[in-house]
Amino acid sequence: MRDLKVSRRSFLAALGLGAAAAYLAGCGPASSASDGSSGAAGSEAPASSQPEEDAAEPFLTPEEFPGVDGSTACIPLIAQMMADTAGVPLTEAQSSVTVSTTAYAWENMGVYGSSDVELLVVYEAPDYVKEEIAAAGVELEQKAVGRDALVFIVNEDNPVQSLTLAQLRDIYAGRVTNWSEVGGADVPIVAFQRGEDSGSQTLFQKLLIGDGELMEAPTELAPASMGGLVDSVAAYNNSANAIGFSVYYYVDQMYSQPGLRLLAVEGVEPSSDTIAAQDYPLCNDFYAVIRASAAPGSPERQLYDWLSTDAGRACIEKAGYVPA
Repeated sequence: MRDLKVSRRSFLAALGLGAAAAYLAGCGPASSASDGSSGAAGSEAPASSQPEEDAAEPFLTPEEFPGVDGSTACIPLIAQMMADTAGVPLTEAQSSVTVSTTAYAWENMGVYGSSDVELLVVYEAPDYVKEEIAAAGVELEQKAVGRDALVFIVNEDNPVQSLTLAQLRDIYAGRVTNWSEVGGADVPIVAFQRGEDSGSQTLFQKLLIGDGELMEAPTELAPASMGGLVDSVAAYNNSANAIGFSVYYYVDQMYSQPGLRLLAVEGVEPSSDTIAAQDYPLCNDFYAVIRASAAPGSPERQLYDWLSTDAGRACIEKAGYVPA
């Protein structure tokens, strides 16, 4: 079953209409860094107000905050956006944010026309979803707001420290099947993938495989969730056989397992610095998306525009991401 995305309805249901009203009536935001607030609550800001270029204070109320859907790895950023732009304590925002995952988020906006989805913070859509959106005739407006990377996960006991792009392609094409062929132990390689509708699988196919050969993964080697893949690589037969992939932010900041580490690719280890400099070879942007028909004064248009301001970029960095 798909998760609900964050919206005015879901936020107010979680927080309680009375609590939200009390907050808007003049309760200042907590001053501690833990709640992520950046200024006084913007209870007097109308929906049509435009944010200042470097504004640190909220310019939306919680009721005005648009319905946002997106990718799993973008959940912390969506929560930080709610805290910075609507004056919601960060812990409250974090508890209210859920998403439909990458493919479904794009479909909710561009195919199904969900009225609850007004803005996406999302990784690239799979090709089949792009085709669905084109067929639906919905015009979307998107821009890169952050940068992440496709990373490969192995057991910490695996002696292999780095693989080349060619070696990774050969592993996932089934041409290299034993770790000894790439400098490791004489054990079979167990290569995990994700489902076709996942954002990380889309990046994997775009950044690594391209038009090349890709072996079909058995169901047990294609977990449904990013967390499931990380768990599977960590737990597989209690051995160092397994390899899988995810996006850097997810495994570094959101979901990790003891006993795992990230592989270097072409000798470059993935990190915020190597991703920002694009020294790591498998970097890719993620996006903010709205309907092209979004009105200039609408909350979703304001939020979309704000992400390109200094304050918006600061929000992206505050949430731990690399701005595009």
